[in-house]
Amino acid sequence: MFINLTDVLTSEEKVIAMQVETDMTKVNVGGETYQIADKTPISFTFTNIGKNKALIEGRGELVFSMNCDRCLKPIEKKMLLSFSRNIYSPDSEEALSDEEDDRSFMEGYQLNVEDLLNNEIMINWPMKVLCKPDCKGICPKCGKDLNTGDCECDTFVPDPRMAVIEDIFNANKEV
Repeated sequence: MFINLTDVLTSEEKVIAMQVETDMTKVNVGGETYQIADKTPISFTFTNIGKNKALIEGRGELVFSMNCDRCLKPIEKKMLLSFSRNIYSPDSEEALSDEEDDRSFMEGYQLNVEDLLNNEIMINWPMKVLCKPDCKGICPKCGKDLNTGDCECDTFVPDPRMAVIEDIFNANKEV
């Protein structure tokens, strides 16, 4: 979806507020595809802040379907988007000196809303997604969900500094 920002970029002190329904149903992050389970309209405010310069402010909420990083249970994760970006008209000298990524979602005087939202989702994506803060995960041996109870697997981990001494004792054992 594209929004024409010609009026905002060319008219001094012009302010436009609008809500935009996005058509996004999924997003790709880190090679994985995540479905968007629910979304609210994105509220935008476009404000002219100088000659050929505007401020984009936006707020919205997205809910993603994903799996817990520890126990792999399917969960829904809410993401609140709140962003503020400066944009420039294509014939502005400041646009050439500003960061390249700010122009990646502008095509002339048109704002590509989906590219902007994808960029903001990438920036705000959590490092680790958990079903609950104290998720215990799954057993590395049998795969049982440790949130439902302990398994009978041996969890003893020998001290790796003693491995050489253990090898000496095992070499001298009679079989």
